[in-house]
Amino acid sequence: MHSPSAGAVTLARIEAAATRIAPYVLRTPLLPSRALSELLGVRVSLKYEFLQETASFKPRGAFNKLLSLTPAQRERGLVAVSGGNHGKAVAFAASRLGLRARIVMFQSTAPSAVAAARAYGAEVELLPTPAEGFARAEALEREGLTYVHPFDDPEVVAGQGTLGLELIADAPDVTDIIASIGGGGMIGGVALAARALRPEVRVWGVETEGADAMSQALAAGKVVPLPAITSLAATLGAPAVCALTMELVQRHVEEVLVVPDHGAVADLLWILDHCHLLVEPAAACTLSAARRLAGRLDPAAHLVIILCGASISLAELAGFRERVGL
Repeated sequence: MHSPSAGAVTLARIEAAATRIAPYVLRTPLLPSRALSELLGVRVSLKYEFLQETASFKPRGAFNKLLSLTPAQRERGLVAVSGGNHGKAVAFAASRLGLRARIVMFQSTAPSAVAAARAYGAEVELLPTPAEGFARAEALEREGLTYVHPFDDPEVVAGQGTLGLELIADAPDVTDIIASIGGGGMIGGVALAARALRPEVRVWGVETEGADAMSQALAAGKVVPLPAITSLAATLGAPAVCALTMELVQRHVEEVLVVPDHGAVADLLWILDHCHLLVEPAAACTLSAARRLAGRLDPAAHLVIILCGASISLAELAGFRERVGL
């Protein structure tokens, strides 16, 4: 599958996506955080993106892609591959639009995510690894299903980028944005939108150790497949990024930081204790990155942290704590 050029994603395309998906997604709030402002020493606001249906930002891209399909593409049915959040989003969007969806997930996928995709009416198939999952989805595409890729698609990236439009509208004085990276679709779309509207904004990415496909690609100057996903932040576990998202990050993102699982879980607990929000490790790792960046931010900065997802159960939280020794 040939990855599109980053030039395929434009501000105009993101603005068109915002109009298209408005009836189907939540315009999530952006609220100040006193606790995080005191911790980090700068003004901090949080983008509550986990309030979307399915508990992540992913419905933005899923709806934009599905609403852009031709009637023939819709009729063939859909296939998506996902560590959790994208699959749930495609299942949800398909359900709302009356389409058939087949979701390929992994044996490491949280049981709650598998159950949610099935509850939306999708057929779910579990495979041992992400690499096998992507290969299976591509095989099903060759059999005739319409493939909804989680990030290697301009319509999906444009849909995720609508988050950036909202962020700038609600925080026009933002100086810095921190966003998580899985395959790079969300940070690519957000960074393009935010910097098109406010060029001086700095966008910072964060990955966890063992799910650092973007960092490895940037270091190598080319897409690098990961031999395995070892991070417990499974929703960041893309086996590789793509040329599209890598180029968007190269153009629009200041730096990508990589943090350990232990820090992500510790900051998940900090956010729960001090902000009274339960988010997944893929979202909590943004605080780990913010701690590292605090000394590099101007005291007058306005930092916006995107809390991208809350696909977590209490049982999963207990398992995370046990794995990292907290």
